Amino acid sequence: MNFTRFGRPAVIAVVAALALSSCASNESATPASTEGAASALTGTLTGAGSSAQGSAQEAWIAAFQTANPDVTVNYDPSGSGAGRETFIGGGSDFAGSDSYLKDEELAGTFAACAPGSSAVDLPVYISPIAVIFNVEGVKDLNLDSDTLAKIFKGEITTWNDPAIAALNPKATLPATAITAVHRSDDSGTTKNFTDYLFQTAPDVWTDAPADPFPLQSGEGAKGTSGVVDAVTNGVGTIGYADASKAGDLGVAKIKVGDKFVGYTADAAAAVVADSPLVEGRDKSDLAIKINRLTTDPTHYPLVLVSYAVVCTEYADAAQGELVKAYVSYMAGSDGQSVAASAGGAAPLSTELADKVSAVLATIK
Repeated sequence: MNFTRFGRPAVIAVVAALALSSCASNESATPASTEGAASALTGTLTGAGSSAQGSAQEAWIAAFQTANPDVTVNYDPSGSGAGRETFIGGGSDFAGSDSYLKDEELAGTFAACAPGSSAVDLPVYISPIAVIFNVEGVKDLNLDSDTLAKIFKGEITTWNDPAIAALNPKATLPATAITAVHRSDDSGTTKNFTDYLFQTAPDVWTDAPADPFPLQSGEGAKGTSGVVDAVTNGVGTIGYADASKAGDLGVAKIKVGDKFVGYTADAAAAVVADSPLVEGRDKSDLAIKINRLTTDPTHYPLVLVSYAVVCTEYADAAQGELVKAYVSYMAGSDGQSVAASAGGAAPLSTELADKVSAVLATIK
């Protein structure tokens, strides 16, 4: 499915109102339109990638195009891996990705970028990853990372397994078989989920984090919506998805330190704020190494940072200006407020937003 400038009227109305109400809050990151001054931007902008960004992108597009009526923005939520491939091949002007560019991707060329230039990762969207489940008679569920890892490895196969029962002494757990649903496509959400297991349950989960799910166990489903549908329509199912898509499904609490913690936007933002940048990359690249090992129960370490992957210099300068304007809006206070309202995203910290703004100022 492609999101275009002809989004749902209700979304446009809500998001436009949000954008107009906050238009003075961050001048440098607001789309080029102010009261009494028409936008000078024109053209068509194409992005592809992260399905976790889907709700936010739909809202961002509606608001940005309200402020810039001569701009059309198209976004295909095809998944992070597919989005990066599309961008690398020149099929889009930017990519949305829940995992930052790999070293081998950075070593190659990017068709949309000017010769001699490269691409960088700019954080625009922070969201918890929800462990969603659908088990008859179970409303609340606690899981630690070892147990979660064993479920997705296929080593724990029924809901009344002693390991799950020990974490949920007040629950009546059925003998129902567990169906663990994972992404079948290359997914940054998968990379973040498996990175959490790899760091916090290293004795159980030994596969290094990657966009493709590494095992043959469980059931695969394409895209965030596919995982949510499979969990919703299945029996005894469990999966992982961007929290904005959890809907009415059960959501497990995960163990952080000595407590079981549910996700919140604030808890997700807190983890990212305390996490360093990835070492050894260009100073303009803002890829983040998330601290999954925190024991602070005010933090939620099962979180994703989703990036706008953009050129440092575009072969087509006009497209570069469009990308710069749109990503500046996404990462600015207006865009972050819209994403929070549309999908429950956690806002970028002021420090991180300032870093993104500084990099965008250098893009050509």
